[in-house]
Amino acid sequence: MKVIRRKKRKRHLVALALLFLAALAVSTLSIRFPTFKIDASAAMLMDVKTGKVYYEHNASSALPPASMSKMMTELLVLKNVKEGRYSWDEPVTASKYAANVTGSEIGLRPGETLTLRTMFEAMAIHSANDAAIALAEHIGGSEREFVKQMNDMAREIGLSRQTVFANATGLSSHDLQPFKSASSDRETVMTAKDLALLTRYLIHAYPEILDVTAKTELRIPEKRLTLHTTNAMLPGEAFGYSGNDGFKTGFTQRAGYCFTGTAQRDGRRFIAVVMGAPDARTRFEDAAKMFNYAFKDSGVPAVARWFALKE
Repeated sequence: MKVIRRKKRKRHLVALALLFLAALAVSTLSIRFPTFKIDASAAMLMDVKTGKVYYEHNASSALPPASMSKMMTELLVLKNVKEGRYSWDEPVTASKYAANVTGSEIGLRPGETLTLRTMFEAMAIHSANDAAIALAEHIGGSEREFVKQMNDMAREIGLSRQTVFANATGLSSHDLQPFKSASSDRETVMTAKDLALLTRYLIHAYPEILDVTAKTELRIPEKRLTLHTTNAMLPGEAFGYSGNDGFKTGFTQRAGYCFTGTAQRDGRRFIAVVMGAPDARTRFEDAAKMFNYAFKDSGVPAVARWFALKE
């Protein structure tokens, strides 16, 4: 009888092991081939803690990122302030180039000054191009010199050679050619994977950035102005997503509609990158699809919990 029981127990354990392997295989396939459909040109879903990629679509192709490239401008500002070369309270003056650039803006006038913090938050929250250029010129001496720092930093933090920064804003060279002091020789291109890696680096190295990107509005008393966020996935916004607290939108005719977002729930944080979506709605809907996939209780973690309950 004992021999029969041992055989039955052995068969039971083998069956459980086979069940686990089957579930593991299905989970692996679901990670590589999820059921949702992304309508953008490229996308990436990454775990912030581990760096594990849960979904990717055309993620290694160099594409125009539009204003998402401002995240590198943000990184250089944060680095310089942390290392004591600049302070948040010091004045930053707008050049004629900064004051007249196209796109999202504060509405700076040539020679007008605001604090470095205000310029930084206007760039991060409202994607203000005039603020980004003023910061680049303040730190680099010129936008061209600042762009060299951007590309050096890209290599330093491990971004691929596919990613090349051409200016501080992500605008096309065509938009910048009227300005003699602009860095307008090339086009900025990035990969979805590099955008996820850059965002992950920012969150790990400068977690305080999330206090800025989580804001829906920025008041600038000096100009009697309130700037609204461009991130419509923040809670309370049009495409509000619970747990979203950043990160950066982008749009140009060349790039299409873009979004890099991050969201945290129950201690788990993910980054979703969307490049080249056909419209503003789609970029946020695609990001939501990836976040929903990331946070749902399925796959290997669920199998692991099931076995833990059986022990």
